[in-house]
Parts: sequence; C-alpha cells; structure tokens
Amino acid sequence: MPEFPTITHVALTVSDLAQSVPWYEQLFEAKPVLDEDTGPFRHVVWLVGGQTLVGLHQFPDPADDLSFNERRLGLDHLAFACANRDELDQWKDRLDELGIVNGGVVDAPYGSGLSFRDPDNIALEFFSPPS
Repeated sequence: MPEFPTITHVALTVSDLAQSVPWYEQLFEAKPVLDEDTGPFRHVVWLVGGQTLVGLHQFPDPADDLSFNERRLGLDHLAFACANRDELDQWKDRLDELGIVNGGVVDAPYGSGLSFRDPDNIALEFFSPPS
C-alpha cells in the first residue's frame, strides 16, 4: 500500500456565507479561489498554505439552526499548522488586530495551541509542535 495521503481539503458548513466569507477573507488575507453554486449548496473555497483547500458550504435547506458544538458527532475543530511557538505569538497578535476573540497561546507537552471561533462558533486553532 502507498503511504496514507495528506488532507487535501476541508469543507465547513456555515449558516450565512454573507457573514462568513468576509470573516475568512480577513483571517486568510486572501480572496477565495472558487465561489460556486452547485445546486444542492453554494461553496466558497480558499487555498491555504499553498496546498490545502478550505471551503465553506451553505445549504438552502439546513438540517437545523443550532450553532456549532464540538460535543456533537462530527468535527471537533480544525487546526492550522505553525512552524513554532513564535509563529503562534504572531497569529495571536493578528487575531487581536482583527478583533477575533481567542484563548491565548496555551502550552502543553505535545505542543502549543491558539484557539478561536468563527461566526458560526466553529472551533479553529493554530498549532505548533513542542519546541
């Protein structure tokens, strides 16, 4: 068997693309590479880190109107890789500049993380391995 492949894309379902797209544009400091209505849903996609696609989906017929909760089955959080703790500190400063509430950099034996949430309460994180 070949080596297990890396993750190529992640799609997050959001309640309102009109609210989420500008928020993610600021976070990624980039315009989307795709904005398409497929019929069953509309999706907006960014290329991050030069190789991973992060997409937002909005469905015309959502299953419910509950906000994201990592304790439900499915996604717990999405983490973006940082090379080191200094990079995390830079992201902390950037989130603060954008007015994005965050938990500050938290160190643990397995690495350091900086947690925050998007407009739908989806849990996001910047993460670096231990120094």
